[in-house]
Amino acid sequence: MGSISHKSDHTNTPGACEELLSLCLSGRPLFEKPWSTDLLDRAIAEDSGRAFFSIVVERLGDLFEPRLCTTYVRLFDHTIARVWPGWPVQELEERYRKIREPHTPPSSVDRVYVLSRVTLGADVAVTSVMLDAAKHRYPDAKIVLVGARKSFELFEGDPRVAHLSAPYARAGVLEDRLYASIDLAKLLATDGAGVRSIVIDPDSRLSQLGLIPVCEDENYFFFESRGYGGAGLDRLPHLAARWAHEVFGVEGARPYIAPREADVPAADITVSLGVGENEAKRLDDAFERDLLRALADTGASVLVDEGGSAAERERVERALLPGIRTHQGAFGVFAALIQKSRLYVGYDSAGGHVASACGVPVISIAKGFASDRMAARWRPNGLVLDGSDAQLWNKIRDALAAFRRLAPDA
Repeated sequence: MGSISHKSDHTNTPGACEELLSLCLSGRPLFEKPWSTDLLDRAIAEDSGRAFFSIVVERLGDLFEPRLCTTYVRLFDHTIARVWPGWPVQELEERYRKIREPHTPPSSVDRVYVLSRVTLGADVAVTSVMLDAAKHRYPDAKIVLVGARKSFELFEGDPRVAHLSAPYARAGVLEDRLYASIDLAKLLATDGAGVRSIVIDPDSRLSQLGLIPVCEDENYFFFESRGYGGAGLDRLPHLAARWAHEVFGVEGARPYIAPREADVPAADITVSLGVGENEAKRLDDAFERDLLRALADTGASVLVDEGGSAAERERVERALLPGIRTHQGAFGVFAALIQKSRLYVGYDSAGGHVASACGVPVISIAKGFASDRMAARWRPNGLVLDGSDAQLWNKIRDALAAFRRLAPDA
């Protein structure tokens, strides 16, 4: 396969990705006259494709509009063809239409590969539902989570779930992300003779949302999370469970975690101020300090995750009060501590999905969603508060008052 050959032919024009996104959202046909591939070339050249993912691709998915699934297929297949000339666009667009339709799974298999969604919150809200369904549908099969180690840490306490490492650089350049998908196909093709395996793809970036084939179509089961459920407002775990019942006949598949036991003391309240690199979700330093003060005033023990970046650790340190403990280290350990807590508080993030899956009460401060349907799809079970609401603090205080009344020694 070739490399991007057009980089030296175009100047990185500011705004090309925004212009391309506007065209995609407009509903006008792509790659038909008077379409110019020059716009696509300029868009995928911006920051070596990183801007293309963050501005165009992620927005198309975050809107959860079924019509945009087809738009994404046309756009991304042509994008791959610009990187790898000879990419069979028409053939793979036809394949995509086929894999969107459910087909009958085999009665028995030796292995079930479940692709990670790459982000931790999605691996709890969606991928774990697929793991649960696979365990029930194939009780004698080996169930394998395919993805990064940090995702597997959420399930490594489950003896039914094994791990197959498949790195994917969320911040990588376009070519690196595409090659990761090709490498995955090679990795999954190494089963020995006589081993029957299937792949469950919960709309994973590892396959570029189903576009790059990773196994034979008959052994591939694709949950198109962006379009499934249509214009409804059902949560993703519910939609994933509905799909698992439709395709595999499994009733009641649910999100879950199974991390290893944490070797540090738990706390009554677990907190995360992380925003997953999306600063639009965050309020300000004053809010975070006041939030931790309000939690400490309940008299309960409080544990705050320091996060995975230096910037997040600095924010946590600015907000801390004496007596509040912090957690630094693997998210899987923090997930185990959330599981033991009596209340989880934080911005919309992976921690909220963990708490929701574990039945731990949640106060989630949500802000910066691309659409109302995205907010509905991603909301955890629990109290979800709009970070822009003028009554935000009144609602937080009411929730904490209810928490105090339910305290074991109250």
